[in-house]
Amino acid sequence: MKHSLMAVALLGAFAGVAQAQTAVQIYGTIDAGIIKRSGESLNIGKRASNTLGFKGTEDLGNGLKALFQLEMRYEPDTGTNEIGSNGRQRPLFQGQSRVGLQGDFGIVRIGRGLTPYHETIGAFDPFHASPSPAGFWTDLSVAGYTSQPLDVAGYSNNRFSNAAWYNSPIISGVQLNTAIATKEGGGGPAVIGRGSLANPQYPAAAEASANPFSISGTYNNGPAAFMAAYERNAIESKVWSVGASFAATPELKLMGTYSEQDQEHSRIANATTKAWVLGANYTMGPGKVLAGYGQKDVDGLQKVKQLSLGYEYSLSKRTYLYIDASRKKGINALQSSVNHYDVGVNHSF
Repeated sequence: MKHSLMAVALLGAFAGVAQAQTAVQIYGTIDAGIIKRSGESLNIGKRASNTLGFKGTEDLGNGLKALFQLEMRYEPDTGTNEIGSNGRQRPLFQGQSRVGLQGDFGIVRIGRGLTPYHETIGAFDPFHASPSPAGFWTDLSVAGYTSQPLDVAGYSNNRFSNAAWYNSPIISGVQLNTAIATKEGGGGPAVIGRGSLANPQYPAAAEASANPFSISGTYNNGPAAFMAAYERNAIESKVWSVGASFAATPELKLMGTYSEQDQEHSRIANATTKAWVLGANYTMGPGKVLAGYGQKDVDGLQKVKQLSLGYEYSLSKRTYLYIDASRKKGINALQSSVNHYDVGVNHSF
């Protein structure tokens, strides 16, 4: 009996040690609302990405930790995996799937995730990096750039697969973030580029012509924050951005970005796209007003202008209601303007 009691006590002690050394968190968001866009019927949709994720750390001793993160995306109205712009379901862990080590040297990770460029510039978007058409993060903030031109059509445009990341420690508010990917193909459609329909520059399922990489630097210390970032994708399109934000008062935050994309490697003409966005957030008790205006100029060929207004009302620390209205002009030759309206609820857990 004594031996049994001792065994139970030892098992309990080891379980306590394991629990103390390893921490796993289940987290996510669910966002659902009613959306109306020009030329489309009323539909149930979302403003932000709906996520279900698992992340954890294990204490390895001497200040070293192992860490991992798996994050899936789903549609709130159907429960399916997240649907891309072309109606194709995206991968299960579309959000990210990374594992790595953390220590005094910073963080090193391998897998799939947001590029440092996109993650950094998202912090300077007035609609806090929402992929909604009311926001700017997926188009004007990045001058129409995509990180994954050789991936399956409809997949996310702001991530690297088959890549390694490094995030430096934050020193006096300054941090360096980098990532580099292999040349592995993403199974996507052909990119005609400087070739022809019969002989595209990048055939279907092509590999990258150069290693994609991304780098950003940030400063955040007090009311002011600054960023600069540069990225090259698999077909050697390049983009750079600078941005700043300033908390003018405890209630008012101002922000702005400027970006340029160079597609000379895969375009014969009109290869430069320039864009800028100015925005503001104003907090009034449990409410917050979001406002932004920006322009994108595709080398004189096309000019896009966007004005967006939004309002969020917090019901708790994890739940808020939202309403947005946006107008985007100069989309393409077939549709000169699009109005977007949405109202919904967002809950995080």
